[in-house]
Amino acid sequence: MGAFVYILECADGSFYVGSTRNLELRLAQHNSGRGSVYTSARLPVRLAYHQECESIDVAFALEKRIQNWSRAKRLALIEGRLDDLPMLSKKGRRG
Repeated sequence: MGAFVYILECADGSFYVGSTRNLELRLAQHNSGRGSVYTSARLPVRLAYHQECESIDVAFALEKRIQNWSRAKRLALIEGRLDDLPMLSKKGRRG
């Protein structure tokens, strides 16, 4: 069974990263205030990015990885600027 990692953009402009087996249901839960404490205080939210994964374990591992990324790196992923991701890594930053 497939799963998804997703990024929500909250009403305050912040991002929330999660994973789920049912993206449509999870998005509805977030927008109804039942998704997480974080998003319930920042409604409405919109789906900014999602990626299908082979399993929930893979999606959860990717979620945890993305949660450690900077805002700039998350924006690059959302905008499809995948070539920018290595440069935006903490190790790859210059200056």
